[in-house]
Amino acid sequence: MKIGIPKGLLYYKYHPFFMTFFTELGAETIVSEDTNKSILDLGVKHCVDEACMPVKVFHGHVASLRDKCDAILIPRIMQIRKREYICPKFCGLPEMVVYNIPDLPAVISEPIYATDDKRLYEWAKEAGRLVTRDRNTIRRAFEKAVSVQNEYDIGINTLSYEMKVALAGHPYNIYDSYSNMNIVRKLNALGIGIITEEFVDEEEVDSEVGKLFKRPFWTFARNTYGFLATAYEKKLCDGVIYISSFACGIDSVLIELVKERIGDFPFMVLKIDEHTGEAGVNTRIEAFVDMLERRKTYEDNVPSYGQCVPCSQGSF
Repeated sequence: MKIGIPKGLLYYKYHPFFMTFFTELGAETIVSEDTNKSILDLGVKHCVDEACMPVKVFHGHVASLRDKCDAILIPRIMQIRKREYICPKFCGLPEMVVYNIPDLPAVISEPIYATDDKRLYEWAKEAGRLVTRDRNTIRRAFEKAVSVQNEYDIGINTLSYEMKVALAGHPYNIYDSYSNMNIVRKLNALGIGIITEEFVDEEEVDSEVGKLFKRPFWTFARNTYGFLATAYEKKLCDGVIYISSFACGIDSVLIELVKERIGDFPFMVLKIDEHTGEAGVNTRIEAFVDMLERRKTYEDNVPSYGQCVPCSQGSF
């Protein structure tokens, strides 16, 4: 049996789990190609206009797999942490895709509650039945998949650069190089290192989030706010670049919270959609890097208290 796995949305964080699970069941996994213009065009064609770009890209990945597999995985991810939820578009993602893309094969769309292994196994039992009815095989495949996922490292923390920015946003905006127009490579080429949310301790994130007047309802908001507040407080970076999908409701609130927390610290929001031009993005990145360099030069040249520096009338 061939199971199609679209290379979009949270594939970048959880693909080891899904691929290992179905492979251990005895199925062949077929992953869509990296996001490209053809994938994006397919997504725009099949998706509703009001959806954000990552959802459109996901539609494109599904459409590209339509004739290549016996079933397609469309994860209905509901929860990853207790008392928090994922973006509401994830909850209705299977319905969006099925009603927008005709002639799809069978769809694996059982709800995923990953707050603990017991609840996640409920998904595995339902999804695994499409491949095998053997409960022991499903149990072994699930345990192997969890083990592989726990060993999987994701994130960026480049230590070999003098200056570094905190690169924030939903994972699919950070790790899909086509959607973000290779921002990681562009920043590295300009001499700027990167740190992402995976390199901040959960305890520090919880501490910063606990200072808000209300607990975040969305996991993405909690992760990003806690990461950026910690990166700012611990001086882990020289500035912040936030990659945000146009029309993202969660980001519209979160960005304002971050601005309030970090004050006049260098902060740039890059809004992306299917119409975003690379030339404009390059210009903004270069201008932001130039500003960081001038800011650092100014700070390095500011004397400490009691130090004498030359001036136009002599010394003081």
